[in-house]
Amino acid sequence: MGEIVSLEEALTVRGKLQIEGKTLVFTNGHFDLLHVGHVDYLQRAKGLGDVLIVGLNSDASTRALKGEKRPIVLQDERARMLAALACVDYVVIFEETTANSLVEALKPDLYVKGGDWDKGRTPPEAEVVASYGGQVRILPYLPEHSTTRLIETILERFG
Repeated sequence: MGEIVSLEEALTVRGKLQIEGKTLVFTNGHFDLLHVGHVDYLQRAKGLGDVLIVGLNSDASTRALKGEKRPIVLQDERARMLAALACVDYVVIFEETTANSLVEALKPDLYVKGGDWDKGRTPPEAEVVASYGGQVRILPYLPEHSTTRLIETILERFG
């Protein structure tokens, strides 16, 4: 089971990993209404290295990016569910609309995003990753498995 940590605690973990020569994988997102697409993605991300840290958008940053009706699940509950997944080692909640500052601080060896970024778009954090020599990996998207699709299904059936 993973842990919910502050940035300072995550930096301590990062320092130990560097000393031990281990690979840090980092990803970030909202993870609102956790579903099998999220789990599949996080398991594959973890498989790329030794430790997986997940940056979780706070409620405020989720609202700023997704609109006033989101998130559906509050940040502390989303963090707890993510940390309960065997593939997630650490969760860090962040307030900004991008994870640039987290990526800059942690300097993960691999920065991973889902296949929804594989449509001619570049994650905003990619430039930061390139600045210190890290790698960006885009993992294939599990079709028909998204929070938006899940919300649409609920509304179709019960709305």
